[in-house]
Amino acid sequence: MIETPRGRAQDRKRVAGGQDQEVRYEAKKEAVTKDAVKKSVKKVGNSRTKVEADLETKL
Repeated sequence: MIETPRGRAQDRKRVAGGQDQEVRYEAKKEAVTKDAVKKSVKKVGNSRTKVEADLETKL
């Protein structure tokens, strides 16, 4: 795992639904709304793979 400047581990396999920049990034990447990403995180959990798969089924 990558460490942040503060020395904390950063897990890129997760989508932090409460972090606006992560939601915005995922929304832009998948060409959906931020609200759709937040709903998907709430529905399937914060695994990036599961969120992306759920968003692809909605397209």
